[in-house]
Amino acid sequence: MRDESLKFLQSLLETPSVSGFEQPVGRLVHKRMKPVADEITTDVHGNTIVCINPKGTPRIMLSGHCDQIGLMVRHIDDQGYLYFGSVGGIDPTVLPGSRVTVYNKNGPVNGVIGRKPIHLMKQEERGQGKVELTDLWIDIGAKDKADAGKRVSIADPVSYTLGLQRLGTDQITSPGLDDKVGLFVVMEALRLLADRRIKCGLFAVASVQEELGLRGARTSCYGIDPLVGIAVDVTHATDNPGADKRVAGDLALGKGPVIEVGANINKVLSDLLIDTAKKKKISYQLSAAPVATGTDANAMQISRGGVATALVSVPNRYMHTQVEVVSLTDIEICAKLVAETVARIDAKTSFIPT
Repeated sequence: MRDESLKFLQSLLETPSVSGFEQPVGRLVHKRMKPVADEITTDVHGNTIVCINPKGTPRIMLSGHCDQIGLMVRHIDDQGYLYFGSVGGIDPTVLPGSRVTVYNKNGPVNGVIGRKPIHLMKQEERGQGKVELTDLWIDIGAKDKADAGKRVSIADPVSYTLGLQRLGTDQITSPGLDDKVGLFVVMEALRLLADRRIKCGLFAVASVQEELGLRGARTSCYGIDPLVGIAVDVTHATDNPGADKRVAGDLALGKGPVIEVGANINKVLSDLLIDTAKKKKISYQLSAAPVATGTDANAMQISRGGVATALVSVPNRYMHTQVEVVSLTDIEICAKLVAETVARIDAKTSFIPT
């Protein structure tokens, strides 16, 4: 991956964007994409929409959601400990012992998530396995409620402490890879196409609030009104001891992006992605999507009169934890696959299934 692109990916992963609070990432996308875009807009929902060749036909929307799961401060007790609710799909069992950051209007505040130590638990409490959010708290080192209130406020968003680390030669680990890798891919695909004479109008969207119900993709797709939509997200890698390939398929890091096939997907478009991968010698994997996917592809497909939709995914280990893991190679060639597929679409391309 070229140095500038890797720096952009790292900056996305180091920038907070808890659902509903995505503005810092939106500003980052605007700054990075401004030199190559014909238009950049932000809608009332907060989606950042980057466009090249806006009058081209057909209109194609690429969506990578920029929000990440997180927490929100709900209560500060008399001792200065913070109690919180979840924003998106949080697994409480992975929270104890986590380092977190609270984002206050006056700046970030470091904290850790604590719970009762095992030494102080009653025998019946040990080994229960189940963890409730109400059993946990955030410790910011406050003396008392008044001291904590000087640094944080009710409704402040909270994320895992952000940062990218390398694993081996090709893998990275970070919170928020779901779905900042997808966001990176759609913007990188647009960058790759910026100097090519594509016929379509291309709109790459940093969509908001996906983790709360695909909300940003729904509103931005309605506004853009594309004929074609490609969502880029992460999917479960099954190349680890905790995965069941009978349920999620045989998907591995380093073997290329995943092309989904199923009812949520326009067959003409998925076939075009597969054909492009073969012609361009791009590694890819196939995944069955027997039901509507829980991604932006779901929202785009049923917008207005319907959109020819596809879903391309980056394999991801340990989704929705502090230590998600992906392959840099998968990310890079995913952007190439999306770009090369878009380059083949023009006004004569029909996406009506036959």
